[in-house]
Amino acid sequence: MNLITAVIFGVVEGITEFLPISSTGHLILTADLLKTPQTEFLKSFEIAIQLGAILSVVVLYWKSFLIKIPVLKKITVAFIPTALIGLSLYKVLKSFLLQNSSIVLWSLLAGGIFIIIFEIFYRQEKATIEDISLISYPKAFLIGIFQSIAIIPGVSRSAATIIGGLILGLKRKTIVEFSFLLAVPTMLAATVFDLTKSAGTFNSGQFIYLVVGFIVSFVTACFAIKFLLYFIKNHNFILFAIYRIVLAIAMFIFLS
Repeated sequence: MNLITAVIFGVVEGITEFLPISSTGHLILTADLLKTPQTEFLKSFEIAIQLGAILSVVVLYWKSFLIKIPVLKKITVAFIPTALIGLSLYKVLKSFLLQNSSIVLWSLLAGGIFIIIFEIFYRQEKATIEDISLISYPKAFLIGIFQSIAIIPGVSRSAATIIGGLILGLKRKTIVEFSFLLAVPTMLAATVFDLTKSAGTFNSGQFIYLVVGFIVSFVTACFAIKFLLYFIKNHNFILFAIYRIVLAIAMFIFLS
């Protein structure tokens, strides 16, 4: 890895973290395209730079974290399933899932098809929950279970969380913003847990790459969040689904 590839990874992460197209999947495919070996450092780097994107949520939604205690409680409850599942499957994630491009491509393809089918039958007028504070604790927990499905690279944490919330009756803007907030403890825990296990193996040059990727993903993610909030005012996720399908097919051909 060098500074240029660190910047590229940071841009990819910042753009894709909050869109329903899988940031982890895109990072794995980016590594394949750049012919960057899937070393232990790269796996940790891909996890750590996600925290940069997540920091953008803290900056843009700081009032929700400092003032709105009911919202924090709902986020905490939603985080529990992901924490339990992520902790128990950490070794599988690092040793197998994060280096398997085939899983990413099949997940992108299947997820794209599912999103299209879901959007065809989904009816926004049936959604009744317009504010995060009105989400019940059982529904918050269920949203966390949906999010935990995204431990499979290519599924997309945001897609799983948002569609789960739509199924449970949340307005699209409500679940999108809840997905933003839920990403903070999720990725913070993943990054801290991973770095405590692997940081001792990094050299000073690798830490510089982490910092660069972190900063670039933070800046890029700020724009991505604002774009998604603007986009969902008049659009559903079918365009993202089509992108997932086209990308998967193109990469299947390229990597074959």
